[in-house]
Amino acid sequence: MYGLFKPRVLGAWRVPATGPVVLAVNHAHNIDGPMLMGTAPRPVHFLVKKEAFVGPLDPFLRGIGQLKVDRHGVDRNAITDALGVLNDGGVLGIFPEGTRGDGDFASLRAGLAYFAVRSGAPIVPVAVLGSTERKGRLIPALPPLRSRVDVVFGDAFQAGDGEGRRTRKALDEATVRIQERLTDHLAGARRLTGR
Repeated sequence: MYGLFKPRVLGAWRVPATGPVVLAVNHAHNIDGPMLMGTAPRPVHFLVKKEAFVGPLDPFLRGIGQLKVDRHGVDRNAITDALGVLNDGGVLGIFPEGTRGDGDFASLRAGLAYFAVRSGAPIVPVAVLGSTERKGRLIPALPPLRSRVDVVFGDAFQAGDGEGRRTRKALDEATVRIQERLTDHLAGARRLTGR
């Protein structure tokens, strides 16, 4: 990422140096995941749609620790693999909106709350800003080469209610709390970066 673009990473020290953690990342462009993987202070394992695991990308994605997920139903293997990353003290990256959108955390899915509450791992909000501002001349699907993309890490927080509940109601409440924290972080990151 540093060879192709000019990432400006802010707050990376907020990612716990050890132990399980979930990075909740906004998702407005295809480059957001690779940008985070290339700039995060620890290796990140993302749940990646199974359609991306084709041809030479398949061994590459597996080799860098990415997890295949079928987004068209409940993928129990992907859930087990993601919880395994957290149980081993690793970093799980999640786009809480489930797919690329406006990148504003407006429609969160319950997956993020499930992984955070089930594992007890803290959530670190991450805002990737600038990836959609302009199209590149050589490759219109990417931001212009050598353009600045900001990656802003927020303060870690716990998703659960402190009582250890894992009921559907507890997950729904956790999702609301998470959405408020992520939306606040994104607004703060935009003020900080001027984007």
